Amino acid sequence: MRIGDFFTKVATLLVATMISGAAWAQDGITGLTTIGKPVNGAYGFQPAATELARDIHWLDGMLNWIMGAICVFVTLLLIWVLVRYNKRANENAARFTHHSTVEVVWTVVPILILIVIGSFSLPILFKQLEIPEADMTIKVTGSQWYWTYEYTDNEFEFDSYMIGAGEPGLTDAVKAELAEYGYATDEYLLATDNAVVVPVNAVVRLQLTGSDVIHSWAIPAFGVKLDAVPGRLNETWFSADVEGVYFGQCSELCGKDHAYMPITVKVVSQDVYDAWLNRATEEFAGLPSSITVASAN
Repeated sequence: MRIGDFFTKVATLLVATMISGAAWAQDGITGLTTIGKPVNGAYGFQPAATELARDIHWLDGMLNWIMGAICVFVTLLLIWVLVRYNKRANENAARFTHHSTVEVVWTVVPILILIVIGSFSLPILFKQLEIPEADMTIKVTGSQWYWTYEYTDNEFEFDSYMIGAGEPGLTDAVKAELAEYGYATDEYLLATDNAVVVPVNAVVRLQLTGSDVIHSWAIPAFGVKLDAVPGRLNETWFSADVEGVYFGQCSELCGKDHAYMPITVKVVSQDVYDAWLNRATEEFAGLPSSITVASAN
């Protein structure tokens, strides 16, 4: 290895180590902790950062209790039948073709269970589509294989590509680029060059569509997953109440580079968001937030 390459690799590793616990970036946003991302060896949900995600976690727990109770009941019933009605314990088996009471019970009880599940799950499902009064609107367009974000209130948009797209893997150049944008090495395949930035506790309306094939915008920590369909505008919302960096992925098979279409969202304080918005408006030639355009008479 050449001396220059050696020092380059060492510098890259040092920078990546220093930023592994907090994200800083070219967008000027510093000190954010990475919260929503997959963890090796872990199982279960990512930490919930929205009301929608907490509802989903609660519903999943409730359903697990119901399924567990059913599995225990069926297992005990099978054991009882094996012990009570085997040939040794019951030489003269009863012969009948039906049992009206049992048939009614095994029909009515599952119906009641489904009614209970539906009474809790449907309101949670509808909540994702019943959008409250929004503080801001972001239009998301999925393309092969990147995302375009339009901040409609300020009339600017930008494309978001995976850091390292087109490279043969996690090369030294990709490590350096990750460090330059403020991401750790283990966030390769998750981090993007331009992140979505939203203020904490703001109600964000998302409008999703596709430019070519069906994509799906998903952030597990937000409890948000919605298809981006060409020719159709789907809507959902979220309100993140914990500052940090969150990662997601396209969750609809959309072609050969489907696995290289990540999503990055940074949730920041209102002051940090206002500063970022001013920079982004200038960089992407948007409408300054301090200017109101009057309609022509």
